[in-house]
Amino acid sequence: MNYKTRYHSPLGLYLLTSDGVSLTGCYLENQKYFPDIAAFEEKDLPIFEQTKNWLDAYFSGEKPEIMELSFAPEGSEFRHKVWQILCEIPAGQTTTYGEIARKLGIRSGQAIGGAVGHNPISVIIPCHRVLGAGGSLTGYAGGLSAKRYLLALEGVDLPEQLNLF
Repeated sequence: MNYKTRYHSPLGLYLLTSDGVSLTGCYLENQKYFPDIAAFEEKDLPIFEQTKNWLDAYFSGEKPEIMELSFAPEGSEFRHKVWQILCEIPAGQTTTYGEIARKLGIRSGQAIGGAVGHNPISVIIPCHRVLGAGGSLTGYAGGLSAKRYLLALEGVDLPEQLNLF
């Protein structure tokens, strides 16, 4: 069985999903790749309470540890490798699609972009910390204004032309 609940954030409403034990999704409402919520039953679960506490801390400016939460995103082995690298990017720091590709020993930043874009646990698995070549602000399933907000919240110094809310 799959379960859901909602979380109100400064960016809007998030849908949290779970398999009953682990977090399987954290989606900003109306983002790309938003799941069919009819497939989920509304339920209070300990993982939802833990995730909401984590998100409360994060949105209040703290830097909670990712590993405090149990999560189990669905995806290919390749996507899991990319998501693991995302989890290693410290709050307040960024990397590029190309750098992740180099870490994995591949040439295609586009393949990395596909894996990053399909991250089902946004914010917690920090896909917003990945920038394009030269630090360009590109791609975010929740929208570029959300990406700018999250990076600014973490203290990332964006160039003036990118720091437009």
